[in-house]
Amino acid sequence: MSATLRAVLIDDHPLFRKGLAELLEHDGRIHVIGIAPDPDAARALIAERPDVIVMDLNMPGHNGAEAIRQLRAEGVEVPMVALTVSDAEDDMASALRAGARGYLLKSMEPDEVVEALTRAVRGEVVVAPAMTAKLVRLLEGKGAAQGSLMDHLTPREREILACLARGKSNKAIAQELGISPDTVKLHVRNVLVKLNLTSRIEAAVFAVRHDLGAPPAAESGTRKAR
Repeated sequence: MSATLRAVLIDDHPLFRKGLAELLEHDGRIHVIGIAPDPDAARALIAERPDVIVMDLNMPGHNGAEAIRQLRAEGVEVPMVALTVSDAEDDMASALRAGARGYLLKSMEPDEVVEALTRAVRGEVVVAPAMTAKLVRLLEGKGAAQGSLMDHLTPREREILACLARGKSNKAIAQELGISPDTVKLHVRNVLVKLNLTSRIEAAVFAVRHDLGAPPAAESGTRKAR
């Protein structure tokens, strides 16, 4: 990953998006390649393949979660992070299930936002600290039923799930397991279907709750010996 990340900001408030762009640029870790008032206006910028897309949720005539879902359906794999004033659990659920890599609040400190965006680009899932308890509560109802569904996962799918718990991207998982990114993508899709989950974030939280986040000791030892 390069020292400076390329970002696209999508927000309908001119003052906010301009101010955020200046704050990100001032930090030095993120270069804003463009800003847009809505997803349609951002199409040309997204085509330049930025490292991260920061998306507001509520824009006149546009639903940010639906825009994220549409871009994912079109094959856009760039990490997309929702940045919004809404701390509603339902809004977070909609964004994450649509394919957002994270859910941040506009009340966060600028350095917290920068750090979260850099982590999202590294493949981690990021949620505003104020939303963590709501994320756990959101997933709580699924725990018991999904526990039994674990029996349907193959050993390789369990490895993939453990990697998701550690916030690894498809590329990083492919390198770790010695398989292709396309194969990883297929395994991730199978894991989500078998566990009745809708996003990588749900899979990561599920895996952590089932103690699947740590790599096997023998495997770790093997890597250290290399």
